[in-house]
Amino acid sequence: MIKIVRTNSENLDFVSLVQSLNDYLKIMDGDEHAFYNQYNNIDVLKHVVVAYDNEIPLACGAIKAFNASSTEVKRMFTKPEFRGKGVASMVLQELEKWSKELMFKSCVLETGKRQKEAVSFYKKMNFKVIPNYGQYENIENSLCFKKELI
Repeated sequence: MIKIVRTNSENLDFVSLVQSLNDYLKIMDGDEHAFYNQYNNIDVLKHVVVAYDNEIPLACGAIKAFNASSTEVKRMFTKPEFRGKGVASMVLQELEKWSKELMFKSCVLETGKRQKEAVSFYKKMNFKVIPNYGQYENIENSLCFKKELI
């Protein structure tokens, strides 16, 4: 049975999952990896979720304040062998719930256009494409999303 745990960026399972994510993104992003990586420092993340199955970490995600009304979803990752089983949906739903508990009205996020599985996943989870924001504004590979929390 999948267990979702709320924690912070000091959680060693989260740190390990993020390292796997970074290894994956280094291949996907190629020469652009250094640009993206500078915005993914995990020590600023205080609201982290890790999904477990029998104490085995499967997936993770985090939120941080983006502005007064939105959180930004960061460091979403599911180990490849556990994809397609609904684990990422559980992680994202927990992050949305936590955002609402913290009185935020929406979630935003950025992903790469090359990560076609991620793009499809966020659309399936009712995130809508928005104009690229902040540091992603003129980045061709970036795709930004937003979801209003009800």
